[in-house]
Amino acid sequence: MGIWVDTDMGVDDLAALLLAQRLGIDGISLVFGCAEIPAVRANALAACAAFGWPDPVQGADCAILGETETAERILGASGQPTRGARLPEVPDRPLAPALPALAGWLDGHSDAQILALGPLTNLATLVLAHPELCANIGCITWMGGATGRGNHTEHAEFNAIADPEALAVLLSRGIPIDMVDLEPCRRVVIEEQHIAPLPQPMRDLMGGYLDIGLSRGRSGMALYDPVAAALLVAPRLFSLSDVSLSIELHDAERLGQTIVAPHGAHRVIAGLDADAVRDLCLSALWETS
Repeated sequence: MGIWVDTDMGVDDLAALLLAQRLGIDGISLVFGCAEIPAVRANALAACAAFGWPDPVQGADCAILGETETAERILGASGQPTRGARLPEVPDRPLAPALPALAGWLDGHSDAQILALGPLTNLATLVLAHPELCANIGCITWMGGATGRGNHTEHAEFNAIADPEALAVLLSRGIPIDMVDLEPCRRVVIEEQHIAPLPQPMRDLMGGYLDIGLSRGRSGMALYDPVAAALLVAPRLFSLSDVSLSIELHDAERLGQTIVAPHGAHRVIAGLDADAVRDLCLSALWETS
């Protein structure tokens, strides 16, 4: 039994999928986030063609309440910065809708595992449309949220603030979530020495990703989405704490802030072997050669 991946298909999403394929990828749904949905679709089609993944399905192009927040200011219009090389482009084409595909997959599973790498809009839409399938979800492993400072605002991480109501929907339905928030991800850092030996096009794509950190005067760049994939692939490298999770929806200054309290149905990362997680994530990039 494989996993389902819900993604906005940035560079670190691509790295996460390369690691997650070790578990088997049953399906891929697309959501706005790193870029607007046409660019997300182009990136996904190229990756699925290159690596033999299932055809992606078309998900949300905006949040539940109709907003479209993207990270294009940082990542560029493609959502995948690079130093040159990219995956070969493939012709654009219409995709099947995400909701029936997700529902059909979930209907055939118990204890289903979902890796979520962007705003949670598709998954919130799923549980609203098919509440009878909620019990089939074993866990959503989500790269999102912040237990400390945010990255999109002082208080909020991007995937959370891009559609805070989506997370609120999932929490209201009692869906178990392992939240891979910014704090542990910031401990898993790549530097030039880590990407220089990589095969193309991953060397240039990860170089474009690293350049985000270098442009801010840092020596490296934290990995985010691949850390969530690593939690599924190698849970032995992590320790987790049970928490109660909520999200701020009303205070404009703190909109999208994720709030954790001790004990509950959700989990956050309490500790990790940062070097081992980094090495695991990088090892998946060699599987493209």
